Amino acid sequence: MKAAARLQLIKDEWEESSFAEKDEALAYNRKLWTILATSATSAESQLPQDIKNNLASLGVFVFKHTMAIMIDPVPEKLATLISINRNIAEGLRAQAE
Repeated sequence: MKAAARLQLIKDEWEESSFAEKDEALAYNRKLWTILATSATSAESQLPQDIKNNLASLGVFVFKHTMAIMIDPVPEKLATLISINRNIAEGLRAQAE
């Protein structure tokens, strides 16, 4: 949720945000997804293989979409990353309950 909140803030304050702030929010999200994808798909992970595959594919999509934002920075593109992060966080939160 923290990554989604940071991206949402950048999206909401796009014109006022510096390049460094935008880059930092995207870098934080990339780090989060690197950790998530790496741990979820590791041999030690007890997740079912189909979930590992789905998370790996989603991670690749997130990385590619992040690069697309960096190449052509427009705030509307952040909505996809925000939505993915929020949905994953909600799913994890629901499983923890």
